[in-house]
Amino acid sequence: MQGKRIRKIVVVGGGTSGWMTAAMLSKALGTIMYDITLIESEEIGTVGVGEATIPPIHQFNRLLNIDEDEFIRETNATFKLGIRFDGWRQGQDQADSYFHPFGHLGQDLDGISFNHFWMRFARLSGNFDYGRFNVETLAARENKFGRTPVGEGREKYAVNYAFQFDASLYAAYLRRYSEKRGVRRVEGMVVKVDQDAESGFVTAVNLKDGQVIEGDFFIDCSGFRGLLIEQTLKSGYEDWSRWLPCDRAAAVPCERPPGPIEPYVVCTSREAGWQWKIPLQHRTGNGYVFCSDFISEDEACEKLMARLPAKALKDPKVLRFTTGHRRKVWEKNVVAIGLSSGFLEPLESTSIHLSQVVIIQLISQFPKNGIYQSVVDQFNADILADYVNVKDFLIAHYKVTDREDTPFWKHCKYMDIPDSLKTRMEIFRQTGHVHVRSHELFKEPSWFAVLVGQGLFPENHHPLADTISEDNLKLRLAKIRTGITDRLNTLPDHAAFLERIASLQAAG
Repeated sequence: MQGKRIRKIVVVGGGTSGWMTAAMLSKALGTIMYDITLIESEEIGTVGVGEATIPPIHQFNRLLNIDEDEFIRETNATFKLGIRFDGWRQGQDQADSYFHPFGHLGQDLDGISFNHFWMRFARLSGNFDYGRFNVETLAARENKFGRTPVGEGREKYAVNYAFQFDASLYAAYLRRYSEKRGVRRVEGMVVKVDQDAESGFVTAVNLKDGQVIEGDFFIDCSGFRGLLIEQTLKSGYEDWSRWLPCDRAAAVPCERPPGPIEPYVVCTSREAGWQWKIPLQHRTGNGYVFCSDFISEDEACEKLMARLPAKALKDPKVLRFTTGHRRKVWEKNVVAIGLSSGFLEPLESTSIHLSQVVIIQLISQFPKNGIYQSVVDQFNADILADYVNVKDFLIAHYKVTDREDTPFWKHCKYMDIPDSLKTRMEIFRQTGHVHVRSHELFKEPSWFAVLVGQGLFPENHHPLADTISEDNLKLRLAKIRTGITDRLNTLPDHAAFLERIASLQAAG
């Protein structure tokens, strides 16, 4: 297709990824020079259980010029400061718990990471609670939340956050956004795909009702089945289940339980996986992610229902998946986005983010005057690098543990892991240094929180942390603590903050 002007863009599949794609295409490219069509079928439905995000979603919403308060109201969203992990180190019946916050730990001192000064302090004091030096962790403990005012001298203690929202409402919100900007929605089920006999490029999709939708460029948002990228173009799939063995998720919403609305997700370890709890304004999302080699679907559903914090609103729905990714996310004139491009379990809320990454990358390299293989190859390499980084971070949650109390956790503790993760963990264990490349999603604070939280405490810290006296070390850390505490004291209750946003609509 070199030299052929692309005009007709067809998105196959709706849901969160489909409407995120349509919204960004309509905003970035417009619908005057491009004809954008989205096809979705109410017969098929969507997965619709992903309800938690990570901070880069701010960038996506800002690019769409979405008002945050309106977004909060339209999606029944709450704010998310991080993830609390219960029982991952010692077992579900133990009291161990740690928090993976979105913000930074303390402040870097003398040109090196604060982590090294904290490690020296922890050894001296015997206090290993690194959360005392992070405003998001302390705010989560008190169910507080507030945005950081600009220009008031508190930016170094900024509150970093993402959202917990109803994914189906987000998709509906973006559908309205897209249709206002000229995106055409077609209801129907794709039953046949036409390809060019010579190049193999997709030329049209045929719907069950007889409609034929032609296109120059296609986006596959058809979910796990990968209607275009796999069933038609045979892109291939890289299976990572040997490192991430969970292959099922039982999901069910329940009523909002009494008590505060937590500004964080809770992930609790279970006998054959883990359980999520995601608080929204109107309900709570719950799920049990598990490995079917160690527990049956029926038993997992029974245990999930027995552990709900409030009355279930539906029967549990079981999703089956294989962790991994398409070997080629972009093949010929098809780009896969969302579940059709791959799936890494929702442990760190990266599913929506990985869709966002592909969408932004596609917009930045959109093939205006045809498709060039050099662009396609680099695109696929860049997306694979993002998947690999997330994969290693997720594996660390399972591998770094003291647990051997169930067959599943014993398997995880002793399983082989990728060399890239082995090297990273060994460097951290020996030196306290977190080896992170600039392009990686999860930075030093995230790796530090999870590795230490799971029980991997380094043998050494940087020698520069030993160049100040013990009294000076305590003084400098106390000053940082004071700044964080002062910031914390300015934050209102999370539920009260949400109430104010809701009242803006009522007043309007």
